[in-house]
Formats: sequence, structure tokens, C-alpha cells
Amino acid sequence: MLDVKVELYNTLSKKVEEFKPNEAGKVGMYTCGPTVYHYAHIGNLRTYICEDVLEKTLRFIGYHVKRVMNITDVGHLSSDGDTGEDKMLAGAKREHKSVMDIAKFYTDAFKSDAERLNIRWPDVVEPATNCIPEFIHMIEVLIEKGYAYIAGDNVYFDTSKLDDYYVLSSQNEEDLVVGARDDVDEDTNKKNKADFVLWFTRSKFENQELKWESPWGVGYPGWHIECSSISMKHLGEYMDIHCGGVDNIFPHHTNEIAQSESYLGHKWCNYWFHVNHLNTTNGKMAKSKGGFLTVDSLVENGYDPMVYRFFCLQSHYRKPLEFSYDALDNVKNAYDKLVNRLSKLASADEKAADQADFEKYELEFAKALANDINTSSAITVLYDVLKADISDSTKKALAIRFDEVLSIGLDKAFSDDASVGGGADGVDDELKSYIEEQIAKRAEAKKNKDFATADAIRDELLAKGIVIKDTREGTTWEVQ
Repeated sequence: MLDVKVELYNTLSKKVEEFKPNEAGKVGMYTCGPTVYHYAHIGNLRTYICEDVLEKTLRFIGYHVKRVMNITDVGHLSSDGDTGEDKMLAGAKREHKSVMDIAKFYTDAFKSDAERLNIRWPDVVEPATNCIPEFIHMIEVLIEKGYAYIAGDNVYFDTSKLDDYYVLSSQNEEDLVVGARDDVDEDTNKKNKADFVLWFTRSKFENQELKWESPWGVGYPGWHIECSSISMKHLGEYMDIHCGGVDNIFPHHTNEIAQSESYLGHKWCNYWFHVNHLNTTNGKMAKSKGGFLTVDSLVENGYDPMVYRFFCLQSHYRKPLEFSYDALDNVKNAYDKLVNRLSKLASADEKAADQADFEKYELEFAKALANDINTSSAITVLYDVLKADISDSTKKALAIRFDEVLSIGLDKAFSDDASVGGGADGVDDELKSYIEEQIAKRAEAKKNKDFATADAIRDELLAKGIVIKDTREGTTWEVQ
């Protein structure tokens, strides 16, 4: 294990703390997974990229990490007041499919996006529909302990039983007054405004497709119960790190802590890791606003998904990140130059790397990441390596090692085709610029369904000896 002290900002304590797992050398990590009713947008995926870097940083340093993620394939409502839409049902209606067909399609789509962004698939991925018995058991125990009650045929968690329900968030009782927030609606069954649903038996959705038998009647679980149960099923009663977006802090993660620690009778999770929003000039990116961007959107516009990952890594995970195509273009240029620069090291023999130089920069890189996952500083170390007075073989070996965490496809620089995103040895800058301009025009033509123009651009480039290929990672080119 590298001699590095990992420090992380803990939402629970509101400060940066030294990370100390429950068991030396081992980390239990949980990620809130997607609700699979639509494609993930690039704002969702920023969170998963940052969580991926956290996991890979811990592995890089030498920890054994077990990461668990749920898949929300049970319909849940927009609020705990039995209001809003059931997202899974809305997706099924939109596409005239069954809920389970929708769940399968968008789970596969999410996994494909993860692969294209080099996000490591978690060690355990558990759909909520697999765990109904676990949900029911946990609710039964909460009722037995006096932390839950039945009202209006639904089961609610009683937040008045807790000394500090708002331990994770800065919310308070006044924030939950009806009309104070868009997502708060009156539920007359609740004893307290902050109480939340554990199990729905009586719902306004009479045509709810997914329902199960329970001690309280035929119904389905509330949203919050699934993450608590699934994490305990695979990670046990003590968890090291729980991850998610900042929008999960309240009420989702707040409610998870309430029900989990009431069920267990002790502290449940030590560190809470939250990633801030991806914004556009119009505010936070969200499916509900329509027009959201996906990985496919980026590819169709001529961007390698690795460019978007590189874009995310240049900002700290706790800061809001504003997306624009101009900003992405700047990152694309930097990424292309980085890959082309590394390609000049392709012939170096990594076995001849100088051990002392390698270990020096490996430790610098680890320390940058250990400082609350400071990816921009880690990228600076990579550039420092390229400028350093060390052997090419050492530079190559370090780039390959660093990419175990960065995962921005630096290995392509050392492959036979180092032209993804533009460039190949022996091609001058003027020709490179022309090729990239034509590829961008072709992407725009394809976006506008002007396939004749797209084909004409391909043929024109071919006549000049430039072969282009459309791949899942973007458009590549090479000189014949």
C-alpha cells in the first residue's frame, strides 16, 4: 500500500477528515444507482465518473474495495406524499412497453454509457425488485421497535422518535411546510411533516404494475428503504463510504440514515461523499426540463466520451460544473494534444522505467488524489511527468499507471492507431485542422439527417487518403 493519508470531505461532519475504514485495508462503498426509466444524462454521469475516480483512487493506493450499487426498477413517486408521477410507470407509458421491459432496456443503456466513459461496473449491482423480502423484514423490525406506524393503509417512519433527524442536512422542520418547496405536498396520514413512507399499500396509482404481498396488504416499497436494505445485504451493518449527488442529501440520504440506524441500533456509515451538479447556462441539467444531453448526444456531435470524462476531471467534484460546447471544445483540444504528445512515447520500453523516478511521481499523483480527490492536481502531475527530465520509458509507464485512475483512454496513445479524436504521426497541423473541421461538419450533417452531405465529406476525405471510422468512442481517422 502506498504511504499516503487519504483525506475526504465528509458531508456528515461538514469538514475534510482523514479516511479510516472500519477494517484495515478494506473499504465497503455504496453508490446510489439510477432509476432506469430513461437514459442517464451527462449530469447524472458526472456523479458516477467522480465516484469511479474515488473508488479507483482507493484501489490505486492499495485498498481492497467492494462497491455496491442498486438499480431502482421499482416505481417510486416524486415525493413522499403520494404525489407526482411514478417514474417507471411514466417511462412505460411513454414507450408503450411493460415496466420490466423499460427497466431492462435502460439498465443496459446505463451500463453501455458506463463502459464508454470507462466507469468501472460495481462489484455488486442489485435491482430493487430482487429484494422485496429484505425491505419487508426491515419495515417489520422498525414497526416492532416503535420507529414506524401504519396510517391510511401505508407504513410511515416516525421522525419524531429521533434526537437529530437532520444530522446529514441543513434542513429543518420549517422547510417542510407545504408550499415552501416544490417537492413538498401535504399527506394527511403523517403524524409529523418530516415522516416518510416505507411501504405504499394505498396509492393514487390504481394501475400500478409492480405490487407485492406484504403484512400490510398488496403494495410496493418507498424509495428510501431500498438503498438501506441493499447496502446491508452486501456490506453488512457497518459501511465506510456512501456516495451520491448533492440532490440526494435531503431527503433520500437523510432518510436512509434515520431508518438504518433505527433498525441497527448503532451508527451505520462513517463517510458521505456527494458530487455537485452539472449546470448549463439555464441551470441544473435535469430530465424533467427536457432537452437533456446524453453520451449519444456527445458522440453524435463528434466528441469522444473520453473528452467529457476529461472535462469532468478538470473540476473538483464538490464544485458545480458548467457545461457548454465551447468549454468542451477547449478540453477536446487539450485532450487531443495530450494523446498526440503521449503517442511520441509509444516506442519506449516500459520495462526500462527508472524505479526511483517512477515511485517519486507515483507518490505525487497519489497524494494529489488523496487530497479530497483533487483530480485537477493529479492531471497537473501527469503534465509534470511529461516535462520532467526522465526517460521516455518512465514517462510511458507513469502515464499507463496514472490512467488506472484517470481512465481517459491514454492507452490509445500507445496503440497502433493513435488517431482517435484527431492526429497521426506524419500529418502536419494544417492537415489535422482540416480533417477535424470536416469531421465536425459531417457530425453536424448527420445530426440534421443530411446523410448525403455526410457521405460526400467521407468520400472527399477518402480521396485525400484519409479513412474515417465511426466507433462508439467517436469518429477516428487514419492516413492510408
